[in-house]
Amino acid sequence: MQFPSRACLILLVSTCLAAPTAQAQTAAKQLAQPAAKGSPASAAKAAGAVPAAKKTASGALAPLPVKPAPKSSHAPFEAGDCKICHQSADPKNPGPVTKTGPALCLDCHEEFSAILKRPHTHAAAKSNCTNCHNPHNAAFPKLMLNETRQLCVTCHEDIKKLIDKARVPHKALTTGAQCTNCHNPHGSAVARLLVQLPFDLCVSCHNRDDATDANGKKLQNLKSWLDNNKVWHAPVAAKDCSACHQPHGSEHFRLLTEDYPPEFYAPYNAQSYALCFSCHQEKAFSTAKTGTLTSFRNGTTNLHFVHLQQIGRGRTCRACHEVHASKQDHHIREGVPYGSGGWVLKLNYKKVDGGGSCDKTCHAEKTYSNKPPVKAG
Repeated sequence: MQFPSRACLILLVSTCLAAPTAQAQTAAKQLAQPAAKGSPASAAKAAGAVPAAKKTASGALAPLPVKPAPKSSHAPFEAGDCKICHQSADPKNPGPVTKTGPALCLDCHEEFSAILKRPHTHAAAKSNCTNCHNPHNAAFPKLMLNETRQLCVTCHEDIKKLIDKARVPHKALTTGAQCTNCHNPHGSAVARLLVQLPFDLCVSCHNRDDATDANGKKLQNLKSWLDNNKVWHAPVAAKDCSACHQPHGSEHFRLLTEDYPPEFYAPYNAQSYALCFSCHQEKAFSTAKTGTLTSFRNGTTNLHFVHLQQIGRGRTCRACHEVHASKQDHHIREGVPYGSGGWVLKLNYKKVDGGGSCDKTCHAEKTYSNKPPVKAG
């Protein structure tokens, strides 16, 4: 990815929200040309639009106008101490910067030197700090050129398309630090600039009893659930949340990567189970008779087929199975939420050698044996 070359003055800085000094105001007036009356820029300003940073003749980012007051300001600029970065201390004619690229910023922000040497670095940060920061002042915190997510998607266009078309958004992208809830914008020891290993990152948010999705629906406290249920689904055991979930937004329920029925009852359609069948063999659920495709059978009667294929009242996977973790093998549930009133339908499943039973669930007690009957004589 190529980033525009700009003269970099300072990376991530301590912000100063006080009004600019007289020297800083002088520099701003010299370097930032006001929009002509009646121009589009003037109209945007009148409408309350955020002022955009302009470039000087040398291509450097100029200070913003003093009104409306910037949200953040670089301390040396605020103090009128131009010579920290420029060849001259004269705010009217500071001249070029003494170094280009991140080298100048690292003279003060020494802690970023180690960050930019991490195994995974952000190309924008390594190329030029002013790809993301205005070295003088800005309409956003931390001298950012734009609101965090909008700044990121100016380069990450594929993610922008995904976010824009997502029917199910991820709240992490719209709350708090937005993209930087999950990514370090400078460098990381973890691939994709993640601030933690993916699984640890996910459960660091999904560890609350009051978490809700973008529509306000309550979400499971996943960390607590995993701590108390030691039979983990293979993708969870592999700590690969992205095997099933799309972290930036999705067309599917619960940010899933493929279709999966959200209901308790649903007519059987293989496409509706595209997520499950990306790992599990579809024939094991659509074949009425088998002695090999599944151990959940009574003789050769495929009980997965019996449950899923009932016309109008086919039980979906969630009727019997947990998707993340369980106390029993095969992720069989203790109980399943039934309806919206909060009542939990107990499965009362008991495993026995070569089979099992369910009692007082959707039906009276029923047992099954997947062992072939013993012939008499």
